Amino acid sequence: MLKPGILNRRLVGEVISRLEKKGLKLIGLKLMNIDSELAEKHYAEHKGKAFYDSLVDYITSGPVVAMVWQGDECVTLVRKLTGSTNPADAMPGTIRGDFCSHTTNNVIHASDSDESAEREIGLFFKPEELVDWEDQAAVWY
Repeated sequence: MLKPGILNRRLVGEVISRLEKKGLKLIGLKLMNIDSELAEKHYAEHKGKAFYDSLVDYITSGPVVAMVWQGDECVTLVRKLTGSTNPADAMPGTIRGDFCSHTTNNVIHASDSDESAEREIGLFFKPEELVDWEDQAAVWY
């Protein structure tokens, strides 16, 4: 998910391009506003932590781009491209390393496991909104 900071800075295409260039296949894409109820479901595992309210406030502060990507080792690859959650630890060349300087206003969310991805996809997409297609270029990645 691309968070409000990426949209406000006009970097959506740049981030999507990085994921495509890695060879991942985009099967779901949605520009949307997240209300408090959905944000609380999305961040349920963080409820009670000191940073929880700021997460909910930020993700509901403007539109986001929800995305679903497919590929071999997709979760692992996206996490590597995304970089460390703490921008101070994110390597240059990663999305957070290049575009983020504050943890509370992180620019991207990436699922941390296949199970989390499945749960999060269910929060933001109906099954009929996902379009699986034959990737003719997959052999090159």
